[in-house]
Amino acid sequence: MSPRSAAVDTSVDTLQKALRINLEPRWYGTIAEIGAGQEVARWFFRAGGAAGTVAKSMSAYDMAVSDAVYGRSERYVSRGRLEAMLTHELDLNVERLGPTRGDDTCFFAFADTVVARSYRGGNECHGWMGVRFQAHPADEPSQIVIHVRMLDDEAELQQEALGVVGVNLLHAAFFERLEPGQMVESLLDRLSTGRIEIDMIAFKGIEFRHVDNRLMALRLVQLGLSGVAMFGPDGEVQQPSEVLRKRPVLVERGSFRPPTVVNMDMLRCAHEKFATSPDVDGDRVLRLTELTMSNLLAGGADVDQRDFLARADLLGACGMTTLITDYVEHHRLAAYLSERTRERIGIVMGVPSLVDLFQEASHSHLPGGILESFGRLFKDDLKLFVYPMLDMGSHEVRRVGQVQVTEELQPLFDYLAGRGSFVDLDNFREDFLPILSRDVLRRIAAGDDSWEPMVPPEVADMVRRRGFFGHARAGS
Repeated sequence: MSPRSAAVDTSVDTLQKALRINLEPRWYGTIAEIGAGQEVARWFFRAGGAAGTVAKSMSAYDMAVSDAVYGRSERYVSRGRLEAMLTHELDLNVERLGPTRGDDTCFFAFADTVVARSYRGGNECHGWMGVRFQAHPADEPSQIVIHVRMLDDEAELQQEALGVVGVNLLHAAFFERLEPGQMVESLLDRLSTGRIEIDMIAFKGIEFRHVDNRLMALRLVQLGLSGVAMFGPDGEVQQPSEVLRKRPVLVERGSFRPPTVVNMDMLRCAHEKFATSPDVDGDRVLRLTELTMSNLLAGGADVDQRDFLARADLLGACGMTTLITDYVEHHRLAAYLSERTRERIGIVMGVPSLVDLFQEASHSHLPGGILESFGRLFKDDLKLFVYPMLDMGSHEVRRVGQVQVTEELQPLFDYLAGRGSFVDLDNFREDFLPILSRDVLRRIAAGDDSWEPMVPPEVADMVRRRGFFGHARAGS
């Protein structure tokens, strides 16, 4: 089935949205587009009544022209370029039109800067899109910025999809801004996730002062608009491809409920080993923590937002950049990372996770089973950095060399071990091995202060101050 036949007819609803905006006298502004053409502006002119909405429509394809209007930029398809466009165009509207109609007009600027499929093909098809607007006349501006990836095979279809997303974004900003979660969902109205991926969204300004962008990042993954979202230690959402580009990557997946000294020691040990590789620049290694949707949904049918934000805050306090992914399988995470960096990739895990990886049932959804899964996982010489565990029964430390799998899979295990796919983290802190997250949680809720040395100091401080995981109730 072709992308066109698979897609829903976009014409009716998108035109109705554009017409609704055109017929609403409050909104008046600029549509500025670089890269794929006047895809968003075209919908408003097709709908009719655009003179009531569009003060100016423009494109600036030539770099010299673009620089003359918006200032010089090292990268033209970037968030920095987009925000320069939004600020410049809204400021011009306020300056030029404010004296004559500012008392009853909400000015806006919409912009996008994209690279669609080129004539020769093979390029990454993505872009930045946003709107900066006044919700009320003479109001302080608010802003929404998104990053999109176009997945259609033909440039014409990519352009069509961009136009639809742009109309959806403007309609959401003007008429649905009081429900940010609903706004996110509406961005793909009349489209499918097979055509457009949105892997970053950021709200800011007076209308969105109560919006936590980490929850909006979570929403993107929940809705399937993206398989991955990312935010930094400061809580600011990030565009994953830009952060991962040309960086060696170490990622540890877990519940981090709460992050313990074991979690941090796993990353420390792995980084020490990873950085010794001759083809890894140790100073550029990006260390990531990953929360999967399956983990976040473990407690029920929906994500507990307070619990999610607690974990996010604690990981941020530890200085971690965090991924939210919909990738249960390790090979899907590996594929995502390898598409965005050509540098080395390592996944950090404990011995129990390595043993679980050799459960054939968890790979049964693939035609080639565990062999296909491992072929995908290790194809780019990815390595698993394996942290030991303490056998609570025998009190023996189990490292990679002591791992045993089923008799049928032992030759596969031995082969991978022999080729260096498993890195034994022998530089661990043995006194940390008895620490388990679930035990820390139990002690927090019970008011047993013995949990505090089991987590980094910054985690202990935040749990106490913010009352995470039942601490405030236990201490009241």
